[in-house]
Amino acid sequence: MNIFRNIFLWASLNPWMRRNVPTWKYVQKAVKKFLPGERVEDALEASKKFQADGIPTLLTHLGENIKDLSEGAAVCDHYLELIDKIAARSLDSEVSLKLTQLGFDLSFDITYERFKTITQKVQEKLGNIIWIDMEGSAYTQQTIDFYKKIKQEYNNVGLCLQTYLYRTEKDLDDLLKINAHIRLVKGAYKEPKEIAFPIRKDVDKNFLNLSKKLLRVTNSKNIRAAFATHDENLCSLIIRESKHYSVPKEKVEFQMLYGIKPGYQKKLAYDGYLVKTLISYGNFWYPWYMRRLAERPANVWFVLKNIF
Repeated sequence: MNIFRNIFLWASLNPWMRRNVPTWKYVQKAVKKFLPGERVEDALEASKKFQADGIPTLLTHLGENIKDLSEGAAVCDHYLELIDKIAARSLDSEVSLKLTQLGFDLSFDITYERFKTITQKVQEKLGNIIWIDMEGSAYTQQTIDFYKKIKQEYNNVGLCLQTYLYRTEKDLDDLLKINAHIRLVKGAYKEPKEIAFPIRKDVDKNFLNLSKKLLRVTNSKNIRAAFATHDENLCSLIIRESKHYSVPKEKVEFQMLYGIKPGYQKKLAYDGYLVKTLISYGNFWYPWYMRRLAERPANVWFVLKNIF
């Protein structure tokens, strides 16, 4: 399935496909598996339904690598409005975003001020955590530096780390010194074998190893540890390790995507574990969607079924 992964990761970056594929009707139909709609109201309505099942949500407005700082100002305003809408509906929802949405490619300082404004409002209106999504490896160190700076001012910020990178174990050790809130993911970008594990089983092994590191200190540190995976075997191993370290169920957090294994998400929540469903929305879904197809072979067959 590495062939499929490489094809979809290539497609996520191809300019012609970015312009044209989103107009194809069968792709528009297939993408509905992964997001409830393009409008913010679609995401909020979906969040309400999940909350009824005892599952809180994370909301993210799709977008990345803006070309003009004015676009980032509009994105910042959108997230500020989103926070108001979450609060008005009394939803148990958090916000997750990419720094390049706010202008990270163009200005560290302006991005920082925009993110700070959003973080402050999350703290005041929602009283929960805002998550920074990790992007390709070209942004890893910059994003960690950004996180360390904002963490000096705000404790309600979490950071995503990718277990397919060799460097992540060292990064995690370093970030735990400042009581970082961490979301572990496997990673969804095309990276060279010089910096990332090329074989899936090695990525899974590293995911479990880093999960153990987090679970080992969850009770002693003031941190959130979230495990973002749909791999049921990996989830079972994490649950086993959490029992070994006497971590309460409500502190064992799994984050999963909207539309993927909803039955399993409900089962984990019913069993007493903290489950959060990541709901994406917006019209800039194409590159994000291609990366979702690259992540799981089963997603490819879902698309093919919709085509034929």
